[in-house]
Amino acid sequence: MKTTCLLTLLPLAGVSLFAVPGKDCGVDCCQDRPKVVACCSFEDSPAAPTVATANDGIKRHDLRGVVTNVYAERSALLVRHEEIPGFMKPMTMLFKVDAATLQAARKGQTITARMSRQGSDWVLEDVKVVAKP
Repeated sequence: MKTTCLLTLLPLAGVSLFAVPGKDCGVDCCQDRPKVVACCSFEDSPAAPTVATANDGIKRHDLRGVVTNVYAERSALLVRHEEIPGFMKPMTMLFKVDAATLQAARKGQTITARMSRQGSDWVLEDVKVVAKP
């Protein structure tokens, strides 16, 4: 299992694209970072149950979260997601989505999806709204 640390200074509407600024993710390499820099850790584990690699070679992970904002001009959703076991701590991230998903998405919706890293973008596919009980 390989662990790396990622720091980012890419804020969007006051929220980092990868984590909430000032929050400590618990990884040693992130403990001395400035408060305005977000930090997150990724663990790459081929045995993780939420990992699927399609024929295109892209690893996809099951995700559950809440849409916190819709950015039509960026074809993206800001989503506060739950922990993805063996891969990522819970955080708020910006995800690219297709046109149909973008049109249907509403702030406050709880969703499930498959997330992946494609080039420099985080992408959500197979997005489904979770029905409220």
